[in-house]
Amino acid sequence: MTVYATIADLEARHRDQLTLIAADEQTGERDDVRILAGLEDASIEIRAILAARYSPAELAGLDVDGLAILRMYCGDIAFYKIALAFSRVTDEIRDRRNDAIKRLEAIAAGKGALPSAGGGSSVGGGDDGEVGQNEVILEAPERVFTRDRLGRI
Repeated sequence: MTVYATIADLEARHRDQLTLIAADEQTGERDDVRILAGLEDASIEIRAILAARYSPAELAGLDVDGLAILRMYCGDIAFYKIALAFSRVTDEIRDRRNDAIKRLEAIAAGKGALPSAGGGSSVGGGDDGEVGQNEVILEAPERVFTRDRLGRI
């Protein structure tokens, strides 16, 4: 199972907050087990949202930028889940999570895209037989009513 963010990623973005939010009630030290559970849950939620548009193979083929986008959203969602596990949710944490969910839903709805290692689609479509993730394929029979045929009537 792919986890889109790590504890180190959370530390880099929210160093002081992570220690305060994820401190064990008994010892006062950071509880990495619950942090990892939050990261795994956030990654599962991301995959569930993006499944409307991306297959597991497409998600596995994301490039560095695509993974960086998911890492950022995963961090915000995981931070909310961690704070929820410790009953320390604030409005700021909830808002960051809600914003991340909205952005992921917009990507799943086609209002954005995640860059993949295979590259994007060509503008002209090309004749190489490959179809990009946002290209429309249209197959139709030959037109019956053309200008030339109607001119003969």
